[in-house]
Amino acid sequence: MKDYLFKLGKQAKKASINTIKSKKKDKVLQDYCNLIFNYQLNIIRENKKDLRLAKNKRLKENLIKRLLIDKRIISQIINSIKTIIKFKDPVNRVLESWKRPNGLKISKVTTSIGVVAVIYESRPNVTSDIASLCFKSGNPVILKGGSEAYHSNKFLTNLFRKALQKNRVDHNHVQFIDHKNRKVVDYLLTKMVKYINVIIPRGGRGLVKKVQKLSKIPVIGHLEGVCHTYIDKNADLSMAKKITLNAKLRNTSICGATETILIHQSVLKKFCNPVLSNLEDNGCKIIGDNKVRQFYKRKIKIAKKSDWAKEYLSPTVSVKSVKNIDDAISHVNKYGTMHTDAIITKNLKSAKKFLEEVKSSIAMHNTSTQFADGGEFGFGGEVGISTNTLPPRGPVGLNQLVSYKYQVSSNGKIRN
Repeated sequence: MKDYLFKLGKQAKKASINTIKSKKKDKVLQDYCNLIFNYQLNIIRENKKDLRLAKNKRLKENLIKRLLIDKRIISQIINSIKTIIKFKDPVNRVLESWKRPNGLKISKVTTSIGVVAVIYESRPNVTSDIASLCFKSGNPVILKGGSEAYHSNKFLTNLFRKALQKNRVDHNHVQFIDHKNRKVVDYLLTKMVKYINVIIPRGGRGLVKKVQKLSKIPVIGHLEGVCHTYIDKNADLSMAKKITLNAKLRNTSICGATETILIHQSVLKKFCNPVLSNLEDNGCKIIGDNKVRQFYKRKIKIAKKSDWAKEYLSPTVSVKSVKNIDDAISHVNKYGTMHTDAIITKNLKSAKKFLEEVKSSIAMHNTSTQFADGGEFGFGGEVGISTNTLPPRGPVGLNQLVSYKYQVSSNGKIRN
């Protein structure tokens, strides 16, 4: 296993040396789209192997659903890659330039990060998204997909390598770890510092926590998505009902799902029953504080302090009353995970205050937190969402997969 991983690392490092022209990158990606379309029946066949194994292992139905690839999903995969093709190459772009009084000319220019390793679970479309984004941004990638999607991931990776070979580009720009041994991840995180520049975990809390704990390599990612929707005293009731329903229940298993609803105490009487009964009628369990319990006439479980920090990833929501917007911001910054937090209000001054003062990597106004997604941001896809304080933050797409360097020139200047 050690020799195998070192080989992948060395091959990725070698691939990173050569610069690939923008037209060539786009040609590879277009050929990848064509291969996915031409081999879609083969992809579906490989995916059925994964689905069969998942059912035999008695995985939960929502996890099996995330594994599925059909013609509709393949069409989405192709469209995602075509969006990435349309973007400008993010490498070697001059971000700013200036001239110093001493004659030095300085430019800040984008550059690739280096070798990226991505450890991810479930959804096989992540394979094509990540491979395409990393390749276009000039970063060789080593993929470690979950064993539950092994056959689908491997086939999609091999198609990308085929597109690379067709265009006479080093096919080791995209590599797939062909080992199901769980120790592979431990080794990757602790022994591959010489070969990998950044690790991106994309999956459940257990995976991300393990990566953050063990990795000796810089990590881009988020641990949990404890997202909030705050209903301000100047909120519109019908909008609040619509947004909270979508933010919580559209898809409860994604990191952008709202887990806590905060309600300004002055509108509890007006908002509590319509908003919460709308959620409960659609299958959501309500956990609330004592003030919320006084106003909500239906079934409610009293919240414990630990509930404010919970990521449920299920049809359950915590509801808390707050004294004012400052109280709401304070709660978000204390219990949130700097993922995605929203305010519902007609008051633009309050909206501005919330957007500026919450520490979230994504702050929203009158918008469902479920929009926390690179595709929805127009990035064509994402390798994940980062809640790191240092950049990149939020959805990590093409333009976030580059770093920068300073290029300095002069007419033979020397320093006194």
